[in-house]
Amino acid sequence: MKRVIYFILALAALCSTITHAALLNIKPETVEAEAWTILDPQSGQVIAEHNSHLQRAPASLTKMMVAYITLKEIQAGHLRKDEVLTATPVVKLVQWDESQMYLKEGDQITIDHLLAGLVVMSANDAAVTLAERISGSVPKFVERMNKEAKALGMNDSHFENPPGVTMPEHYSSAADLARLGAALVKEVPDYLTYSKQQSFSYNGRFHRATNILLKQDPSVDGLKTGFTRAAGYNLALTASRPTGRYNDPDRRLIVVVLGTKSGLKRAEVAHKLMNLAYVYTRNEVAVKDKTLLAEVPVIKSTLKMFKVETKAPQIISTALVDPAVQLDLANFDPLRQRIAQDLGNGQIQVLEPLQQTNTNLEVKMNEKLLTAPLSQVMKLATIEVYQNNQLINSFDIEDDVQIEEAGIFQRFFHWLSSLFGGSVNSEIKTYPIGK
Repeated sequence: MKRVIYFILALAALCSTITHAALLNIKPETVEAEAWTILDPQSGQVIAEHNSHLQRAPASLTKMMVAYITLKEIQAGHLRKDEVLTATPVVKLVQWDESQMYLKEGDQITIDHLLAGLVVMSANDAAVTLAERISGSVPKFVERMNKEAKALGMNDSHFENPPGVTMPEHYSSAADLARLGAALVKEVPDYLTYSKQQSFSYNGRFHRATNILLKQDPSVDGLKTGFTRAAGYNLALTASRPTGRYNDPDRRLIVVVLGTKSGLKRAEVAHKLMNLAYVYTRNEVAVKDKTLLAEVPVIKSTLKMFKVETKAPQIISTALVDPAVQLDLANFDPLRQRIAQDLGNGQIQVLEPLQQTNTNLEVKMNEKLLTAPLSQVMKLATIEVYQNNQLINSFDIEDDVQIEEAGIFQRFFHWLSSLFGGSVNSEIKTYPIGK
């Protein structure tokens, strides 16, 4: 009988019940923000955080969700950027003291201009206009916002309006907003064409982007600023920088700071956190593509062994500083790009990043035997990554296993063979990966 074997490998994050250690130990009292987080979207790891799940008013960082939904609708073919909308009475919901494009009922405007107004101008009238166009009404769109948030795993969030106006049941967290930022850059990267614009003009009104780091740092290309009295000054920041290693892709980081004291302070704090993370962490390949992890015995099939192997590399983030070292953000020198502590008498102690990491992974096989017929996705292995004996990341090896059952005579002969055959090695295998 002809055998049919087809499988697809996927590397996914392990369920959230397992706690991964943050990579950097940054003193919270040295970071002038009520809540913050640093996320590596490539590995999915949190580099450092404080009060990251504290529910706070997100202000206009809410508009990242509006843009996310709008760009997904464009990808799906339900909207076009060049589509012209006619402003409806919904724009009258926006009050005189709110950020806006000053749309009037009957004005005509493209989806493209609304997106630019939403992100660069932080225009509330753009937010409600897009909401009404996509869902038919603002309340229906708010339902969509909460549905998308749930799908993204934003468990600390609940939205009550598209623009981010302060309301008792409108809240999010630094962790959730970083997760949303990661979804933007991964799923709808066209968002960055708007968030990196330093200015935007519409209908004779000029607006300069309030993310001042766009001018100061060419690697910065987003994501969103926000401010209300209740929220304080918020910033979701992202940048993409070369690693300096041959043939490695650029590395992207996301920083979210909530509740800072001013627009200048949110930029200063977020930029310091980002620079520190780039200096004292790096990405490594934990698992290369086409790596054979194990061969699992198969019964009742002409296939004797099912090979569990990788088809895509898995990136991890590792620390380049001893985890026992507490990092003082106030001592981060922007010129040296290092933690530099003044010891007095003209002596400066500079903390240099480590060149090697004490990193290893453990491969745990979840299946010791496969019985045909099979046609399902199976988690055949779990890989846990440790640095300095601390769990920093973990992911499952999933295969879409398609195995046909052998005929009765084939099964008989394979049964005889199995009496003398071996079995999969179910012991945990440990491999060093740090360099």
